[in-house]
Order: sequence, then structure tokens, then C-alpha cells
Amino acid sequence: MFARIPARAVARAIPSRTLAATSVKAFATSAVSKDISATSKKDRIKVNFPGALDSHFSQKLEIRERMEPIDTFRVMDTDGKVLDPSLEPDVTEEFAIKIYKDMLTLNNVDLILYEAQRQGRISFYMTNAGEEAYIGSAAALDPEDEIFGQYREAGTLLYRGFTLDQFMNQCYSNDLDLGKGRQMPVHFGCKALHFQTISSPLATQLPQASGAAYAIKRSGRKNCVMCYFGEGAASEGDFHAALNIAATTSCPVIFFCRNNGFAISTPANEQYKGDGIASRGVGYGMHTIRVDGNDVWAVYKATQEARKIAVEQHKPVLIEAMTYRVGHHSTSDDSSAYRSKKEVEDWKRHDNPIVRMRKWLENKGWWDETKESSHKSFARSQVLKSFAAAEKRKKPPVSEMFNDVYDKLTPNLIEQKKELEELIKKYPDHYDTSNYAPEK
Repeated sequence: MFARIPARAVARAIPSRTLAATSVKAFATSAVSKDISATSKKDRIKVNFPGALDSHFSQKLEIRERMEPIDTFRVMDTDGKVLDPSLEPDVTEEFAIKIYKDMLTLNNVDLILYEAQRQGRISFYMTNAGEEAYIGSAAALDPEDEIFGQYREAGTLLYRGFTLDQFMNQCYSNDLDLGKGRQMPVHFGCKALHFQTISSPLATQLPQASGAAYAIKRSGRKNCVMCYFGEGAASEGDFHAALNIAATTSCPVIFFCRNNGFAISTPANEQYKGDGIASRGVGYGMHTIRVDGNDVWAVYKATQEARKIAVEQHKPVLIEAMTYRVGHHSTSDDSSAYRSKKEVEDWKRHDNPIVRMRKWLENKGWWDETKESSHKSFARSQVLKSFAAAEKRKKPPVSEMFNDVYDKLTPNLIEQKKELEELIKKYPDHYDTSNYAPEK
């Protein structure tokens, strides 16, 4: 559907049938003599230590501080113009518009639920503003590929068919919430859509994704695991454990890092040194791609190629999507404490993934202002309809707090449940259950 990704956007040599093959050259500091290349590797003695079998002995002391930076693959510029005609997406109008409409709908969901939290109607929320292009990655996956999200991947669920009612029911923790009211808002999950329930602790999903991918490999399924996380999570120990396990056991997993520049509240230049997160994939010996995370088609293509490697070769791939978080980290954050409002406005104005995709569609003759206004109005009305319906529903039955920990209630849980029922009956004024759904 696309031409191949330019080789410099990919770290580590990849077979030419998937990507153009060129390995990234390593550069030493000035302490390394330039004539080192004059000695052919065939004339040098290869190291036989088990920890680095691809190395050769040298009489030149090499002190390396950095590798050559990995390029960032992109298809479109900020005006939606495809920079290389051979990279023009070979997709249908219906397919492209589906992605764009989901981006607009997600934006409406964010605006309404963010304001709802500010009004005290829900307890917490996290927006996707500035990062909507990751929906391109969802479009490149098979519907039965397993997804492990962090908490800013609502767009992948929307693309797979998670309904607006389901989004709202979860954020209100009502009796129709698939999680039965046990999770914070935006901690979505859906077994039918192969989306594992999100958990709050940072980076725990990464080693779980490696394990799930290993299970898929053992089962013989032609699927992979997609694991989303932010660059802040890459500072956690679980990140390193997950990549090492995946690389050494050849797991079909794609690690998709949304590098939005600020983690929770720490600018990237204060969080890590080196060439971003992508260089770590190379360090763990896995195929690595760096991509413009505001370019839907670049993200789509990178994910397509990563999936081929994961499924066909049973090898992990790290994708680093370079983007910018326009919103606050969450409703608990005030990003003006660590960046200027002018900086944010400049990003919104000059490199907006939704605007970029819209311009591409308009250049194709597939979109115009009439369609834009019509869909925005329709999406907002549908979001508000689901929002109002979810807000009116009661909380799950009180008894649900005891269920699903074990297959059947254990004796101590039965005892605790009975004790609670007696307390509610004895002190109804102190234990008001009128806002909870009746017991089934």
C-alpha cells in the first residue's frame, strides 16, 4: 500500500522484502582514530566472549558517547502534502475518512469529558490532544491483535468499535460499565475487542505484553501484541525487562512509544540523555523505527511494516512516535508549570495532526468544509447523547465489590458480604444505597 520506508528511519538492518536495508553507522568520539576503517574486519580477530560475539579486537581505544541519530520517517509535511510520490497512500476514500472521523470524534469526547471533570461530574480524565495520529497505528493492526494500552489510547478502541456509550459508562463507573465501576475513568478495557484493561501503575503493561506475545507465538496464531506507552514509562525498570525478554525470546510484539516530550511533568531533556527512546531498541538488539507521530500515514506505514516483522519473523519491534502533548498530562496536572502557554499554542497552530490529515483529504478531493461542519456537529450531538444517558444511570450493585476476585466467593468473602448487608440494613441513614442498582 506504500513504498518502503527510507532506510535511515530504521535502526538495525531489516530484510529488503519489508524495509530497505541499511544499518545505522556508529560514530566514536575524537578519541578514536579516523584510520580505524582502513583495517578490514576480515583481517581482525573476532571476539569469542559470549557477551558480544559480533565484536572484533582492536588496538584503538574507542570511547563512545553517542551513535548517529536515527532519522524520523514521515510521509506528509504539515500541510498534508506527500513529500515523496512513491509514498502516496494506496487506500480507499472510505478507509481514510473512517480514520479522520475517528480523530474528530475523539477530539469531541475529550472536550466534553474534560469539561465534565472540571465541573465535578466525573473524577478524572486524560485527553489525547495533539497525539490523535496514533489512530493510524490501530488501522494497521489485525482486529485480533492484542492491545496493551497505557491510558492515552482511547482512539484505538474507538477505531475498533468501542461505542460512545461504552466510553461514557466507563468514565461514570455506572452499572453498564464493563469494568463494573472498579476502575478510574479512562481505564478502559474490552475483551471482545482484544484490548486489555488499562491499569494505573506506570509501565506494568510492558512485561505483560511480552508474556502475551510469547503465548501467541507458542499458540501458532498469526497475530501480534501492540503495547503502547509514553516516554516517561521508558524510565521504569519494567520497560527494560520487557524489551530484553521480548528480544531474547523472539516475541511477536510491537512496542509503540508515544514520545510527547513531557512524560507526566518532566521535559524530555531533563528525563534522559542519548538519542531518544529509539536508540534503546537498538541496544536491545531489536528492529527499531522512529516516525513522525503527528503524521497519520507515517504511523500507519511504520506499524504495517512492524507488524510484518512481528508476525512473519516472530521478532519484536520498537516504534518511537515523535509527537507533542498539547493538553495537560491529566486533569490533575497544570502544564503551565513546566512550559509556556505560547509554546503550546504554537504547536497547535503549526503542527496539528488533525489539520494535517484534513488537508491531505482535501487535496484528494475527499473532504470539504461542508463535510467538516456536518461531522463535527453530528459527533458532538452523539457524544452529548451518550454522556447524558450515562450520567443518569445508577452505580453497579453493592455486591459487585465482592465478585470476580475468585471464580466463586470464598468463605471469608461470604462472611464479609453478610456483615456489610447487616450494617446497611441496621444503619440505612449512614449507608445510603439509593444511587446503586438493585441486586440481581
